[in-house]
Amino acid sequence: MTTVDIASLRPKKSRFVVNAVAKWVFRAMAYLIVAVLAGIIGYVFYRGVGVLSLSFLIEPPRHGMTEGGISTCIYGTLALLILTTAIAVPLGVGAAVYLNEYAGHTRRARAVRAAVNNLAGVPSIVFGLFGLGFFVIFLQIGASLLAASLTLSVMILPIIIVATQEALKGIPNYFREASYALGATRWQTTSRTVLPLSVSGIITGVILSVGRVAGETAPLLFTGAAFYLPYIPEHPKRQFMELSYHIFAMATQSIDIRKTMPITFGTTFVLLALVFGFNLIGIIYRMRERSKRESW
Repeated sequence: MTTVDIASLRPKKSRFVVNAVAKWVFRAMAYLIVAVLAGIIGYVFYRGVGVLSLSFLIEPPRHGMTEGGISTCIYGTLALLILTTAIAVPLGVGAAVYLNEYAGHTRRARAVRAAVNNLAGVPSIVFGLFGLGFFVIFLQIGASLLAASLTLSVMILPIIIVATQEALKGIPNYFREASYALGATRWQTTSRTVLPLSVSGIITGVILSVGRVAGETAPLLFTGAAFYLPYIPEHPKRQFMELSYHIFAMATQSIDIRKTMPITFGTTFVLLALVFGFNLIGIIYRMRERSKRESW
């Protein structure tokens, strides 16, 4: 009968050392990400704090954008986000529901999924050229808020579709089976059981798409953003000012960059605050939905 050396079965001290080092390295990486984000926000705030005020938010730009505020830019950005989301979310969620709940693994479904994945890799400037050729010229919408919203809707569709698909896949099949056992149709099961349970994941995709829309500049160059517009457009078929394009214009097209740099950084801080605000709303909503599901 062979004997076993108990000491040989104990983990070596070197393994504990490696584990501790790995833990601290990964922790440092996580803290580094937070530090980079805090550094960016802090630097932008420090450079633009001199112009941040209530008048800066509610007044339109004056004197070739060297004075005044950014109220028209804020309005244009919010209008762009709302209109783009209103167009893209129903299309994206509907396509994801079809692919996950109805299409199965047919050749047609695989072709659609491949098209969605390829669409996600198209550069944003290509979407801008597409919007110029199709929406602005071919459909004769003209350079406007509507043309820009349609262009950005096409651009963010893959984000919404993929996020919604992942949310739908995360719903256990026994919810569907229980619904079918009670006599519900596939549409009743999808609309009354599956979609309500996957709302938090869908919201995540919408938030990601909103962040991308708010930060895009290239598509707006071709589809409707105005360099200088001291008034709010009356309807969606007018040109508009937008925060990210305004930052680009102030940083590259200004005659006196030193004079306009505080306005540029102030506008950047407002844009970051807007995006973070949408993210915060989404996080709060997801937490509420998860707490409801846990209480079931």
